[in-house]
Amino acid sequence: MLGQSTGGTIPFTDVNLPIRTDDRSLPHIWEIVGSILAPAQRGSDEPLGLVLARASLVTFREALAGFAAGSTIGVLLGLAFVRSPLVERGLMPWVIASQLIPLLAIAPMVVLWAGRYRLPLWIAVAVIAALLSFFPVTVNTVRGLRSPSPTSVEMLKSFAASPTQELRKLRIPASLPYLFTALKVAAGASIIGTLVGELPSGLPDGLGRQLLTFSYYYGSGPEKLFAAVLFSVLLGVVFVALVGLVERLVIPPARRVQS
Repeated sequence: MLGQSTGGTIPFTDVNLPIRTDDRSLPHIWEIVGSILAPAQRGSDEPLGLVLARASLVTFREALAGFAAGSTIGVLLGLAFVRSPLVERGLMPWVIASQLIPLLAIAPMVVLWAGRYRLPLWIAVAVIAALLSFFPVTVNTVRGLRSPSPTSVEMLKSFAASPTQELRKLRIPASLPYLFTALKVAAGASIIGTLVGELPSGLPDGLGRQLLTFSYYYGSGPEKLFAAVLFSVLLGVVFVALVGLVERLVIPPARRVQS
């Protein structure tokens, strides 16, 4: 829009903008919207938006599986770390190291392992999504379980509460604001992990396949690739919003504001 309004130059100068007004590599927003309503392929009446919406559902199912697995692992690790400092000292470095592995390098390995053991490829994609989603849940679960004040902990001990009762009546309720904050981060991370996992898996459905396909035709139709990116972003936003909705149903408003 800036290039079209200034003739392709920086305002009040003769310096050309990096993006020329006739450059097709960055389509106008209305071209992207128009491509969503237009047919996805020549000779087809199916609009691109419907194709991307169907692919989004596939990606969402895979991301949801990875999100559920990663969140469960993260909560269990957090509980183990709080109950045993020795376990935390032994495993926390490995948990941190798991986030330093380049995802693009490990994704093909996970897909190959799934093929070797004859597992469905969507499981490999879910594993990659879980790898990204479990870390924030682990860290915030530990932080939340340790958030109660020493006075509250001592009060429960004075009532002869067992460690299980202390965990159930004090630490878990106190950790919920921290946990849901981590779940929102994990929801977005699971979408990213799913898209990365879909690229080497060869699955015919999913937004990852659409991104890869439209990247081949970027020179002739960049607006389709931007439309696929837009749907990917919207999918992440919807997923995070769903987690936020569950948070509103579980945590009272006063505690949400405090968190």
